[in-house]
Formats: sequence, C-alpha cells, structure tokens
Amino acid sequence: MLVDSHCHLDFPDFDGELDDVVCRAHKAGIGHMLTICTRVTKFDAVRVIAEKYDNVFCTVGVHPHNAEDEPEVTAEHLIRLAEHPKVVGFGETGLDFHYGYSAEDAQINSLRTHVEAARQTGLPLILHTREADEMMGDILEEEFEKGSFVPLLHCYTGGARLAQRGLDLGGFVSVSGILSFKSAREVREVIADVPMDRLILETDCPYLAPVPMRGRRNEPSYLIHVAEALASLKSIPLDDVLKTTTDNAMRLFSRIPN
Repeated sequence: MLVDSHCHLDFPDFDGELDDVVCRAHKAGIGHMLTICTRVTKFDAVRVIAEKYDNVFCTVGVHPHNAEDEPEVTAEHLIRLAEHPKVVGFGETGLDFHYGYSAEDAQINSLRTHVEAARQTGLPLILHTREADEMMGDILEEEFEKGSFVPLLHCYTGGARLAQRGLDLGGFVSVSGILSFKSAREVREVIADVPMDRLILETDCPYLAPVPMRGRRNEPSYLIHVAEALASLKSIPLDDVLKTTTDNAMRLFSRIPN
C-alpha cells in the first residue's frame, strides 16, 4: 500500500473522471490519497470528495497564493472544520514569494493562523515554500517556542538549511515527481541527506508528472514512479521505500485508520 500524501482531486483537471482516477490509483496499489484544500471557501468541494471515497482523506487550509483573498480565516474556523473525521491535517499554507499573488504580510498572517490550529489540535501542518526558505525557518522556530506542532515540508525543492530546520522540529519532508526530473540535481542532493524515517511521497497532481510520465496530467496512480526515483537516489530496494514511506505517512497522518 502507498499513500499519496498530496493531490488536488477537486481541481477541474479531473472533472468527470474522478471515479476512473480513484480506480486506477487503487489498482496501482495506492491505499490512501489526501486531497488538499487550497481555499477555505472551497472546502466543501474537497470534503465531498473525501466523503465519497473510503480511501480519500482531506485537509483544510488556504494556499499562500490565496491568502490575500481569504484574510478572515481564523484558527478557530480551521479547527471547527477539522472536526470532520475525514480531515487529517491543515494546509496547504506557507510562503511563496516567487509569484507574489498575495502580499507578504497576508501570507505570514495566514501561515501563523494555520500554525495555531495545528498547535491546538496536534494535526500536521502542510507547508508550501518557494523563495522564502529563511523566513519560513525563522517563523517555524519562533512559533515552535510557543508550543509544538508537526510541520510537513511538502513537494520539497528548498535548500538543505530549511530541510534541516524542519527536521530539527520533528518535521517531515515529502518528495514529488520533481525528484525524477533531469534538471533537479540540487533537489536530489538535499533529499539524499534526509533520513528515510522522515520522508513521505506525493504526486501534487494534476501537476509534476514524474518520469516516465512527463508531459501528461499527473494522477495518484503515477506515485510508484516517485517511489522508484527515491529508491534509486537512496540506493535501497523499492520495497523498502514503499514500506517506510507508507509507515511514515500513517504515523504523520494519524487520523487515517490503519
């Protein structure tokens, strides 16, 4: 069994095909999928998908691109939505200064709100970081001093320093199809030093289809190719990667029933 820890099944890319996508994932050995919320105002659509399929779970949160559009979201609001039994984490939240779709202060405020929700509930915090490594590390360490929470550095493409800072807080790192890209040498160098007991897998579909599926719309059934890339990088048997990353995901997302 594999766990796709990050997919976006509510995106229009899957309209009219979701039953087939979930069926293909099951046949490919995907035991559980986490469909990730990017706007609280669209949480209902995410929740409905999780309710429809036994092996699909979800999160609640606001992507940093959308932080300026949803400034009224509070930790209490997030916690209330997370009472649903299919919600297993908060996010994705974080900092993305590459595109600048939301102002820096709006992203920071939103991130801190999600941290508070994670701190109060013990649910993991799914973090998106782009061109913001130092600030992200500073905020996580500052917030951790107020009370612990578990960060997940999702679809990791950052530097070694942020990865280590997240690990030092007891966090996890997830890898996507980027690991298989010929151009991702620096990502592979960082992931090579992350302990296997802190790594989990994701597709981030419909984006980032792994080799040999590059150029196609990504989907959970392609997760095995991410696992193969990780096995190659770590020079360990594929079966070991499958078992360890699944165990890690189930430990991190403890609300998912065994």
